[in-house]
Amino acid sequence: QVQLVESGGGSVQAGGSLRLSCAASGYTGSRNCMGWFRQAPGKEREGVAAIYPGDSSTYYAGSVKGRFTISQDNAKNTVYLQMNSLKPGDTAMYYCAARATWGCGLRGYEYTYWGQGTQVTVSS
Repeated sequence: QVQLVESGGGSVQAGGSLRLSCAASGYTGSRNCMGWFRQAPGKEREGVAAIYPGDSSTYYAGSVKGRFTISQDNAKNTVYLQMNSLKPGDTAMYYCAARATWGCGLRGYEYTYWGQGTQVTVSS
């Protein structure tokens, strides 16, 4: 069973930076696309960024493009989300997720495995 463990959340002031990590374990074959999603209280879950392990293709939500960077360390089965120029609107619980099938993108329903989440709070 694939397990995902996030770390790196916290509280920062607007304009600050945080780096989230997601360590994946339990893979018996190749790892598929992994992504970051977020959900703020009272709002729907939003896809933030995703990365395909084969060629490192990346996908970003328009709201974070240019500020967030997703990357991976295939040797460690770990995906990172570097978040710069954070805004109060980025405040949310951030979840790491992994697909079980080929393909990649920001549609949450296409992801099978989910982490427990890590809280990011940005104050003005």
